[in-house]
Amino acid sequence: MDVFLPDPAIRRGGLTQGLYDHLRTAISEGRLGPGDRVPPSRQLAAQFGVSRHTVTTVYGRLVGEGYLEGAGGGGTRVSTVFPAGAHGQAFSPGTLIARPGIPPAYAPEPGPVPGADLRLGTPDPTLFPHQQWRLRLTREMRYGAADLGTYADPVGDPQLRTAIAHWAGASRGVRAGAERVMVTAGAQQAFDLVLTALVSPGTVVAVEDPGYPRFRDLARVRGATVEGVPVDDEGIVVDALPSQATLVYVTPSHQFPLGCAMSLRRRQQLLHWARTHDAAIVEDDYDTELRFTGRPVEPLHLLDPDGRVVYVGTFSKTLSPALRLGYLVAPATLMPSLRTLCQLTSVGGDPFSQRALAGLLADGSMAAHLRRLRRSYAPRRAVLSRHLAADLGQRTTAIPAVAGLHVSLLLPPDVDETDLVRRAGQAGIAVEGLGRYATAGDPPAGIAIGIGAVDAETLDAALTRITKLLPSP
Repeated sequence: MDVFLPDPAIRRGGLTQGLYDHLRTAISEGRLGPGDRVPPSRQLAAQFGVSRHTVTTVYGRLVGEGYLEGAGGGGTRVSTVFPAGAHGQAFSPGTLIARPGIPPAYAPEPGPVPGADLRLGTPDPTLFPHQQWRLRLTREMRYGAADLGTYADPVGDPQLRTAIAHWAGASRGVRAGAERVMVTAGAQQAFDLVLTALVSPGTVVAVEDPGYPRFRDLARVRGATVEGVPVDDEGIVVDALPSQATLVYVTPSHQFPLGCAMSLRRRQQLLHWARTHDAAIVEDDYDTELRFTGRPVEPLHLLDPDGRVVYVGTFSKTLSPALRLGYLVAPATLMPSLRTLCQLTSVGGDPFSQRALAGLLADGSMAAHLRRLRRSYAPRRAVLSRHLAADLGQRTTAIPAVAGLHVSLLLPPDVDETDLVRRAGQAGIAVEGLGRYATAGDPPAGIAIGIGAVDAETLDAALTRITKLLPSP
């Protein structure tokens, strides 16, 4: 392998000592790891304009000290057994500090946990349509080789934008052509683009409280003043919106994390408020496709006559969060600025994955996949409903939710939310408290039960255990 080494002449003690010092430092710092081959002596000698004897002398010294060893088939490699003290040389921590206002790093995204994983935002990876995806992706890479030499369209592959426009129009009533659709790296990039386009330092952004923390924190990073607005059983309380807000973020179809749907009356009230206050609305429709009963709730975008709503969707719950495929539908007046922002940041995504998804949407495979998802998740919903109709429902209050992969339960006054989450974890059950989603208010104590990452049998046992952790009614 090629190895970067500074010019040994910059070290005192001659070329031999300088080369030795640089190689030893590279090994000590871990830039050369166990088993890595070092360059042949002829190659390194030519690189630095020194004699081969100089290089072999250095290699011999490092072999003698245990830093290097002979490699099978000739050559030299970094030793797999290091001498004492060979590792651990500290790097400088640096002196650069980010500006104030950036929150601490988030914990890693949810991954498998031992026991029962009832956290939010975790779909079942075993339900991914592996065969259809592999066939589509292989086809696109075979016939799209010319695309490897070009940058992708920054707002997304035209085929996928057309497919999304048709898909969202047919399934959700979103009225837009492909020219108003932008493909994003999940919902989070969509939020970032909209905030960058519409928010200036000091702009007031209103969010649901409790609500999705990553939108809230991203808005603050972009310089906004974030105001939490309470949520009741009809959705965000419009009468509590700050009059100076110029952007409102909502999850009307399945409020995150409480789970209620925004009533038609409240949606109309919110749109009227936005018109009166000249404000924008970001509608996060993150899992509406996973609806199990009743008819879908009309999106705000469908009811919006003024072009104030930016509609954001994602395929993270229906396909996989690993694909990082989402989209936004924006008013035509906003699209030029969003395109410019994409050109300055992402310069387009993976065209092969985008066209593979376009094929799934266009040929009916995605619709069939969603039917399979609903059938697979339905038994888990049934298990949850059965427990809520029995002891768990007597000891908690469930917030009705007809869509999505989680249900929130309000706890009785004598149950401490944090303590319950801790005791559930000790019992091998990962659940989340509603308090972690609060912005400024004091939401009622509760937990959210996710059903995406567990089978029906595991969910049944976990809910039985949680019920036993609660006091008798």
